[in-house]
Amino acid sequence: MLNTFSWRWASSIPCGRLGLTVLGLLLGAQGWAQNPIQVPVAAVQMLAVGQGFEMDAVVQPVKQATVSAQTSGRLLSLAVKAGDQVKAGQVLATINDSETQASLQGSQAQVAQAQAQLRNAQANFDRTRDLLRQGFISAAAMDTAEAQLRSAQATRDQTAASARQANVSQDFTRVTAPFDGRVLQTEAEVGDLAQPGKALLTLYAPLPLRAVVQVPVSRSGQLTPTSPIEVQLLAADGAASWVRPIRSTRLPGADPVSQTIEWRLELPAQAATGLMPGQQLTVRFAAGQKQRLMVPSSAVLRRGELTAVYAVSDKGFVLKAVRLGADHGPQGFEVLAGLKDKDQVALDPVKAGLAGAQALPAGRPAR
Repeated sequence: MLNTFSWRWASSIPCGRLGLTVLGLLLGAQGWAQNPIQVPVAAVQMLAVGQGFEMDAVVQPVKQATVSAQTSGRLLSLAVKAGDQVKAGQVLATINDSETQASLQGSQAQVAQAQAQLRNAQANFDRTRDLLRQGFISAAAMDTAEAQLRSAQATRDQTAASARQANVSQDFTRVTAPFDGRVLQTEAEVGDLAQPGKALLTLYAPLPLRAVVQVPVSRSGQLTPTSPIEVQLLAADGAASWVRPIRSTRLPGADPVSQTIEWRLELPAQAATGLMPGQQLTVRFAAGQKQRLMVPSSAVLRRGELTAVYAVSDKGFVLKAVRLGADHGPQGFEVLAGLKDKDQVALDPVKAGLAGAQALPAGRPAR
């Protein structure tokens, strides 16, 4: 079939052109044999590379507070919503104060009564003292008047303390912001029954922020207090940059369920601008250097789920599947399986896959 097709194709060409065409093909094949495709190669070798690992972290505010009710009553108003900015001392919510108002009025009445009793006891004490000097009464009467005066003073102090407590409870019906910040979320609605300790809303200060990461206990042993730590930040245009935290804190205990240790990494103020609580970041921990088998990044060929390189063999280039580890940038990829030390790989896998491609000898430019 092939010979018949070739003959028909050749017979359709005029005789004069046939000779030129065959001659051109022969010359092209001869030129291809004399000038094969040459591909630069490099050796897979052991290099000292930085060891470490990357983990996901979550942005948290360094200063955050859950504002709770400190008295009982029906929630009358909630003056803020999630995302609002507030100032220290600003009223955030009000609670029905009818009960505390009645308690305050009762305490004030008791104070007035105690003060009247104290004035009466003071007057009686003064009269008794004068009569004692004149010799009209005994010392026992004087002792009784003095005891009554001290009792009246104690009663006055006790009622004054109760009035101050009632006044504080009255103030608790107006929930105020403890610091300048922003409302992260509200946890109550108007009409809810407020109880002491019941959360009403959560506030946070926009700065400073920190990245919180849970590091497995098995990996924490690789880290030291001086291990470099970097946090990846993404700009508005998608560009990534790595910054170092200004302060890192490792909590002393491990979580008994997840078996992780929490690291808190405080971010520089300028770098943290634009971040939000709950946002996810990437944290990179460095753990010294180790010898690893490395392959240049340009030698790696990816086709779907296949990761391979073209290795030099006696018959030219052969495609080898490899399993790669961490990416070390200019140093290349760690090789976990598929290659061994001193293997030669093509730096241009596309050209290496062409028929007739050969390894370029060292010191010669590629064609």
